[in-house]
Amino acid sequence: MSSLGHQLTTSVLVVGSGASGLRAAIEVAEAGVAVVVVTQRAREDAPASAAWDHAEWAPAPARPGDTGERHLADTSRQSRLPAASPSERIAPRAAAQPIEGVEPRGRRPDRTDSMSTTRLTGPDLHRALRVRVRQLAIPVLPHVYVTRLLVDNGTVFGAYGFGLVDGSRYLVHADAVILATGGHTRIWRHTSSRRHENTGGSLRLAAEAGARLRDPDLVQFHPFGLIEPDHAAGMPLSDSARHAGGVLLNNLGERFMTRYDPERMELSAQETVARASYTEIQEGRGSRSGGVWLDLSHLPGDTVLARLPHLHRTLLELQMLDITRDPVEVVPTACISLGGIWIEAEDHSTDVDGLFAVGEAVGSPHRPEEDSLSELFTHGRITGRAAVEYSATLTGPRHSPAATRAAEADVLRLVAAEGDHNARALQRAVRRLITDHAGVVRDEAGLVAGLTALDEIEARTADIGVHIDIGGFSDLAHAYDLRSAVLAARATLQCARERLGPQGCHHRSDRPGAAPALPDAMVWSATTGVRRTPLWPAPTGITEPWRDASDDAGPAV
Repeated sequence: MSSLGHQLTTSVLVVGSGASGLRAAIEVAEAGVAVVVVTQRAREDAPASAAWDHAEWAPAPARPGDTGERHLADTSRQSRLPAASPSERIAPRAAAQPIEGVEPRGRRPDRTDSMSTTRLTGPDLHRALRVRVRQLAIPVLPHVYVTRLLVDNGTVFGAYGFGLVDGSRYLVHADAVILATGGHTRIWRHTSSRRHENTGGSLRLAAEAGARLRDPDLVQFHPFGLIEPDHAAGMPLSDSARHAGGVLLNNLGERFMTRYDPERMELSAQETVARASYTEIQEGRGSRSGGVWLDLSHLPGDTVLARLPHLHRTLLELQMLDITRDPVEVVPTACISLGGIWIEAEDHSTDVDGLFAVGEAVGSPHRPEEDSLSELFTHGRITGRAAVEYSATLTGPRHSPAATRAAEADVLRLVAAEGDHNARALQRAVRRLITDHAGVVRDEAGLVAGLTALDEIEARTADIGVHIDIGGFSDLAHAYDLRSAVLAARATLQCARERLGPQGCHHRSDRPGAAPALPDAMVWSATTGVRRTPLWPAPTGITEPWRDASDDAGPAV
């Protein structure tokens, strides 16, 4: 590994270059405070999840009469959780505040005229944020893998990592660190995340630094993920397909949603549709590839082409499949991490002084799709502002040579590893384990078996081999991704065991009773394991709409 390194000092370090991370960095820079962004991606790379292609953002409520309370009730209908934290209550108001250089434009062709025409898609918003980052001359360091946060006596003072191309080391000293590195959906076999992202790195970095995690067992499963080709496996198809009249069929040709929600059928809640598909597959009525069929062939071809042009073009390119004539195989796919790093809701601070987190890295109730980008946008602003205020309270830099040496020694130890096990093969084993034992439907026996199997995999991680070659240091990154996946998987399995009944997208087949009126959060740490903690108290007017929303889920599978 190269002895040449990079040492930087800044007031705020942002780890991750997704929308929430860039929005936080912009807030810091606009306050006149020094900020640096480090990211594993290329400088101009797009967001991590294919779900972004279908998400939209508008700077103000799209429907007349929208209020903060109505927004929270809508959120609750999607998540089956009370969205009652202080930061969630201010999100609808703060989202309407514009930033220079980010203006909505255009509208998606598969949206109805009754919806707002001033909307940005996810990629549009990300491009606009990158433009603003360049205008503010914010340094963005690409292809940098952060291996450890540097902590001294419960206070963060920077991060350590290496370059993915040449292996050179990066030591960044900072007053405050913002983690914006995504969630952990890649620990499931079918996922919308790209191959080397959302492996749980944010959860591991925070937990190893001394922070707690909240609800890591909760993940949103999109019912329509592609099975093939391999490079696109897990990519979610737009919900517009079912709203256009698409139907789900099993291998008997049955429209099986008649068994699970005969009133709304495929238009039932996402988690209900995902559980129905999972049940059909588990009971032997799925396809040979392990999925079910989404069929639009009964609709007039002109209708499909007019309402779903992007979907039609995408499947022609990926599978040479014409959805006007043939069904497409789909499978429930892990799409969004609902659990993540525990934060103080008002400012996104964690248990570690100076450490903040934002975006999918944070444990938070799920937004309705049309609000998801607004959420990232708003919380990025809140987090950036909080980091600025924290940095202003410090009287001088903080360093710990011992912590830095430990981070360096950890990297060097892995570089020299010559064991018999392959990190990528063990990652695949973790994904199979989590899919089998903590998938759409779970039970006690499966979760216990999953923990036992995870112990065996973790034991093998002590004997991995890391091979550096002309392709760069990707194998070293895989070794750290494996460590992240094991920690995220353990937290997921342990919290799933402790959750008493159905809650949002979490479904226990052996505990089918109704969820409590205001369920507890599961808080996990590497030292204490799982602890129950009450959610924030629900504001007036939200508890009842949330309870009413539980009826929208349809019957349990």
